[in-house]
Amino acid sequence: MSRTPTRRPAFPALTLLACGLALASCGGPTEPPVVVDPVTDTRVQDTRTFNAVVPNLTALGGAAIYQGQYAGIQGPASYAIEVPNNWNGTLVMYAHGYRGTGKDLTVDPPPFMDVTPPASVRQHLISQGYAWAASSYSANYYDVRAGLEDTNGLALKFAELTGKTAPREYLIMGASMGGHVAGAAVEKESLAAEQNKVNYAAALPLCGVMDEEYEFQWLGDYTTVAAQLAGLGAKTYPQTNYQQILPDILAALFTSTSGQLWQENEGQGAKLREIARNLTGGNRPVFELGFRLGVYQGAVFSTGGSDGTLNGILSKNIYGNKDRFYRWTTGETPTPAEVAFNAAILRVEADPNANPARPSGLRWLPRINGEFSVPVLTLHTLGDLYVPFAHQQRYRLAAQQSGNGDRLVQRAIRAPGHCQFTAAEVNEAFDDLVAWKKSGIKPAGDDVLTPATVADPNYGCRFTRGIRAGVAACPPAP
Repeated sequence: MSRTPTRRPAFPALTLLACGLALASCGGPTEPPVVVDPVTDTRVQDTRTFNAVVPNLTALGGAAIYQGQYAGIQGPASYAIEVPNNWNGTLVMYAHGYRGTGKDLTVDPPPFMDVTPPASVRQHLISQGYAWAASSYSANYYDVRAGLEDTNGLALKFAELTGKTAPREYLIMGASMGGHVAGAAVEKESLAAEQNKVNYAAALPLCGVMDEEYEFQWLGDYTTVAAQLAGLGAKTYPQTNYQQILPDILAALFTSTSGQLWQENEGQGAKLREIARNLTGGNRPVFELGFRLGVYQGAVFSTGGSDGTLNGILSKNIYGNKDRFYRWTTGETPTPAEVAFNAAILRVEADPNANPARPSGLRWLPRINGEFSVPVLTLHTLGDLYVPFAHQQRYRLAAQQSGNGDRLVQRAIRAPGHCQFTAAEVNEAFDDLVAWKKSGIKPAGDDVLTPATVADPNYGCRFTRGIRAGVAACPPAP
């Protein structure tokens, strides 16, 4: 991890953002990278093998589909490519999200479908004359390096696999881990280090991991804090019995975990909720509903007890909380209870060389530094507990620090779930991104940094299309 501690604020509270301290704290150029010795840096991911499953998709009307296998960075990968009869020469690469730890590698077409009115992102692309392509990647786990190299590799094989002329232009979109892929794809560091080089004209990261370190600090913090609040805090790291004691942790923090919505108790559970609010982006609409979604609580808690190597993607521990101060109150001064809590919780130090630069390609966990030269438009749901909204705040700070604030547009969506977008929201974002690329006129977005703006009950209404269950409706447009 060669980024200096001041490269970005560790967990920027919105109150700090308001007074500018967060921007002041992350100044300075990126330091020279530490280059890892390829002989000694071995990792579990390199020993794994996978099974590339050829998709069996049916072409949409007015389009042809191509499906099969090709050589990926870690072995065979599968692919799907769909080309409309009226192809405009632009290829949209779609990067899928986290697939877990299974053996089978599978392909997804661009997701998001609406019932009323009927709409889908895939149909929208084809109807507008865009070809799209998607890779399974040659590896599962959180392997963004494989995702980026294999997505680019497929883009470069388009003509060979379809018999068409090579694209005149490439765009990239991706969701969740695929949002990390899409964001990293246009980064200066990636373009210099990747083996398969593609110059994308614009990027559309959806619900993306836009700060690769923050995501795993968040997961480590939440599970560590929960155990401490439950009276079962770790004495050593990793807390190897975490999953065994998880039922007791949940019983100490929640009154109900059996339905779709969990309910935190008014004591330690409420403290956990407020710590989570502070760590994930501050006060904002839809946070509490997102916090109570059992499926994402389960996903986050399932990472408890991890060793910081991201299941073997890295060879060293990336998690550390040495300088973190956890709070559940909002006053200027921490309470005695908060001081005592922070004194008692286990402190972990990340290995400073957990994710170093490599002499022969991308880092194992490609970085997003905000160093890009093309239009980027992002969407993120406000209630996301798994990949929190704070990713957008940190991405904004990084882009501004790199002088790229004017190249970034961000939109908040009033939904509680991870990647819970409507096709209408994604299609509108795609169209606006393409228009921006063509005309140079920047589309509208949301301010993600100003605390009073983000905390407004109607925040996110401007670009939300459709009402989600449990989320307050927006006022009628003037």
